[in-house]
Amino acid sequence: MRIGAVWLMVLLGAVVPVRGQVGLLRNLANLREGVKRLRVSSYDRTGGNHYFLENIGPGQRVVLADIRGSGTITHIWMTIASDERYYLRRIVLRAYWDDETDPSIEAPIGDFFGLGFGEPYYWASVPLAVADRALNCFFPMPFSRRARIEIENQGAQPVKAFYYQIDYESYAPGSAEALATERQGRFHAWWNRQITKATDGRPNLDGAQNYLILDAAGRGQYVGVVLHIQGLATDWWGEGDDMIFIDGDAKPTLNGTGLEDYFCGAWNFNLLNREYNFPYFGYSRKGNADYTGRHSMYRFHIEDPITFDRSLRVTIEHGHANDRSDDYSSVAYWYQTEPHKRFPPLPPVAERLPIDRWNV
Repeated sequence: MRIGAVWLMVLLGAVVPVRGQVGLLRNLANLREGVKRLRVSSYDRTGGNHYFLENIGPGQRVVLADIRGSGTITHIWMTIASDERYYLRRIVLRAYWDDETDPSIEAPIGDFFGLGFGEPYYWASVPLAVADRALNCFFPMPFSRRARIEIENQGAQPVKAFYYQIDYESYAPGSAEALATERQGRFHAWWNRQITKATDGRPNLDGAQNYLILDAAGRGQYVGVVLHIQGLATDWWGEGDDMIFIDGDAKPTLNGTGLEDYFCGAWNFNLLNREYNFPYFGYSRKGNADYTGRHSMYRFHIEDPITFDRSLRVTIEHGHANDRSDDYSSVAYWYQTEPHKRFPPLPPVAERLPIDRWNV
């Protein structure tokens, strides 16, 4: 992966994308009142070099940050050392806003940062970027009273070392920044996984058998997805259309023309099955040339969020008219008012692990 001058400008411009006041290079000179930059991290409180949480045991939950008052999380960085295979699918990340009891973020930690199949690799976009095992998130996450972020080790072995930094802005009570958080949507992320089943190939008009990316209730805006497909049979799996239903529409409000088209590619991802990483879309991991193996792609609606007033259902066909059986998993990202629709229970670890086949 190469990051040139344009990429550098994009990434610098996305460091703190909050309300249009900061984040773009031209706005960096705009001074703001009542804002204090703070951080919660795993630094060594004794002044030594022990910068990590050590030996997080199986079943153990750890609160990484419990922030009081109003503010916005602007950047999350994490890296993990574990001897357990697929530890990125075994460790669960959760976040709660303003004393809610149901998490607004719940996903295997690797998947939250855009890594599929519980394996680290390099990829980059504006809101998420991973340098091997360095996990980065730049999605702004506002809160008015409290922000709590935790992890849970659902693996069978201890996590040897867990490093983290959570950067955030704290707002003075009564400031314009603090008042703005009351009007903002709360950040959400939800993981799903399904071994799809091929249908009889009849015309698909209602999307009932599509792969589900997001099912939300309330008012908000959908800002993107990272999708992973493990092809379990040869040949192209990308003829499925995205079908998005806004505010209870019986037929798709938005109907696409093919999976690779929704992810801003074309022609079977350029036929050569080549990886690419752009600011808002990409094909970040390619599997085998016959489309078996493990594939990852992303689409972020940063410039074109999909808004909804009552509900949103984001789906995509698995093959044309759902004629394919493959392993699909995804994380959807969106902002909305609270309370949100409660997530289905996260599947147990055994049902989250990748399928080991097809020379992966």
